[in-house]
Amino acid sequence: MKLAKTYSYLKPDLGVIEKDLEKIIQADHSILNEASTQLLKAGGKRLRPVFVLISAQFGQYDLSKVKHVAVALELIHMASLVHDDVIDNSELRRGKPTVKAKWDNRIAMYTGDYIFARALEYLAEINDPRAHQILSKTMVDLTIGEITQIRDKFNTRQSLRDYLRRIKRKTALLITSSTQLGAIAASVPIEQEKHLERYGYYIGMSYQIIDDILDFTASEKQLGKPAGSDLMQGNITLPVLIAMKDPNFYQQLQELFTHKSITQDEIKPFIEQIKQSDAIEQSFEISNQYLQKAFHALDKLPNVKAKQTLKDIATYIGQRKA
Repeated sequence: MKLAKTYSYLKPDLGVIEKDLEKIIQADHSILNEASTQLLKAGGKRLRPVFVLISAQFGQYDLSKVKHVAVALELIHMASLVHDDVIDNSELRRGKPTVKAKWDNRIAMYTGDYIFARALEYLAEINDPRAHQILSKTMVDLTIGEITQIRDKFNTRQSLRDYLRRIKRKTALLITSSTQLGAIAASVPIEQEKHLERYGYYIGMSYQIIDDILDFTASEKQLGKPAGSDLMQGNITLPVLIAMKDPNFYQQLQELFTHKSITQDEIKPFIEQIKQSDAIEQSFEISNQYLQKAFHALDKLPNVKAKQTLKDIATYIGQRKA
C-alpha cells in the first residue's frame, strides 16, 4: 500500500496547499528566497497538512479556512528541519544537500526563522484565540525538544522516559496539533476533537519510533542519508537505548562517544549489533502499542470516510520501510 493512495481524494486540495506554500516562502532577499525554495522542493510526505485536512472532514470542511492551518503547520515543520540540520551538522536530507550544507549555519538559521515567521503570519487569518494558543505552546515545546536533543547528545545516562519525552516534543506534538487544529478550523464537536487530538499524539509517537528503527534497518538510498546517522551524531534513539541494556554494548558505546568525531566505518559494527539483538523487535513492539492506542481513539469517532483514511494511514505507518 502506498501512503498517497489512502488519501488520493484530497489530491486537489493538497495541490492548493502546495501552491500556497510556494507563494508564502517567497522572499525579497535572493539567498533567503533560494534557500527556502530549495527546502520546499526537497519534497516530503506533507503528512501534517494531510492530517489537518482529514481531521477537518469531521466538521464543516471549508478549504479556504482550513488551508491556513495546513500551510502554517507544514511551514513550522520545514523550519524545524532546517534548525535540526544545523544542530546535527547534517549534509543530506532526503538525498539532497541541506540548506546549511549549501550555504552555512547562519543562512540556515535565518531561513528557519523566516519560515517560522511566515507560518505565524499565515495562521493569523484564523480568528480563533484557542488555535493560536495551541500553536504557540506547540512551538515552545518544539524548541524545548530541540534544546533537549542538544543537551542529550552523547549522553549514555538516559532513560526510556527521557527518550519518549524528547520525541513527544520533537515530533508527536506537531502531529497532535495538526489533527486538533484541523478539527478546530472546521468546528468539529469538542468530544470528537479530543479523540482526533489523541490519535495525532499516538500516531506521532509511533511514527518517530519507526523513523528511529529505520535509521538502522533501511538503506542509505531509502533514507536519503547514511544509515546510523542519528547514532553517529550522538543521538540515542530507542533501539540504542534498548541495546544499551547489554553491558558490553554499553561499554563499547561509551568508548565510541569519547571520540571528537565519529565516522561511518566506526558506526557500522554498532548497527550490526543492534540489528542482531532484539532491540529492533522490542522497538517495534513499543511502536505498536502506540498504534493500538491510535486505533482505539478512532473507534470513538463517527463512521465517515475520513475515519477509514486515518486507519489506513496508521496501518501504513506501522508497516513502512522508509
